[in-house]
Amino acid sequence: MGTPGTGGSNRERLQAVLFDMDGTLVETEQHWGAAMFALARRLGGEMSAEARERTVGTSMSTALGVLYADLGVTRREAEARADARWIEDTVAELLTGPLTWRPGARELLTEARAAALPTALVTTTPRRLADVVLAKVDRDLDGLPAFDVTVCGDEVPARKPDPAPYRQAMAALGVDADGCVVVEDSLSGATAGLAAGAAVLGVPSLQPLSPTPGLVLRDTLAGVRLADLTEVLAVRGAVHAGT
Repeated sequence: MGTPGTGGSNRERLQAVLFDMDGTLVETEQHWGAAMFALARRLGGEMSAEARERTVGTSMSTALGVLYADLGVTRREAEARADARWIEDTVAELLTGPLTWRPGARELLTEARAAALPTALVTTTPRRLADVVLAKVDRDLDGLPAFDVTVCGDEVPARKPDPAPYRQAMAALGVDADGCVVVEDSLSGATAGLAAGAAVLGVPSLQPLSPTPGLVLRDTLAGVRLADLTEVLAVRGAVHAGT
């Protein structure tokens, strides 16, 4: 599947854009942080800023493991399940507020839709919470569906940094990894995108990203256009060619 006007070889032809959600597309990552800090206080401690940074973009089980280790507490399996549910319920309440886009994200997504370029949302967030955000995203885009495919954290065999979520989205879109750009803000997400064979545009929010072969870093999506994503593909192509 190709996109009119992108040109170039198959390796450099932009076929699809796959977006992370929290901290990449919209300003919702802070809700997860607020819930984690609140849970830490419920458990009688305070989560450190360093521990919170390590939870960005991870699965719930990983994030809770980081929190428990930071507090020096041990939780039984049933208690951990209850903690996870409490965090999700807390985030659900916070998501009822206004939607705030990350700088440039709405414009880039709008351009992709106008160009009929296939898009996917690939998030670790469970479906029941992601749908709350997606409904607001669609309303902001004049009621049109923002994504051709959405993949949530409770719909995959393994979560980021495993490549499974991105591979699942690519398969659903019917596109090749060589023609995909993943847009991510976290190390976990960027690692997943690269492992899936895609080019990755990293736009850090709460967690710094270090230069990695195939990863293009930008401070913000403001001003990023589809032509820039084609350049991201070219960088990945050069890495694969060993130049």
